[in-house]
Amino acid sequence: MRSILITVMMLIVVAVIFVNVVTKNGGLQDAIEKQGGNAITSINNLYNPSSGSGS
Repeated sequence: MRSILITVMMLIVVAVIFVNVVTKNGGLQDAIEKQGGNAITSINNLYNPSSGSGS
């Protein structure tokens, strides 16, 4: 019974840490979304037909 209680308490601690690190403002999720936006912008800038040299 004691080991089950310790396991449950550890899972609660992990869940709280996850919520605080990943989902809070300025957390990991915001950083990933920002970098994803930067990647999309960079990819879109690779093909920009209006700024091509040639014609």
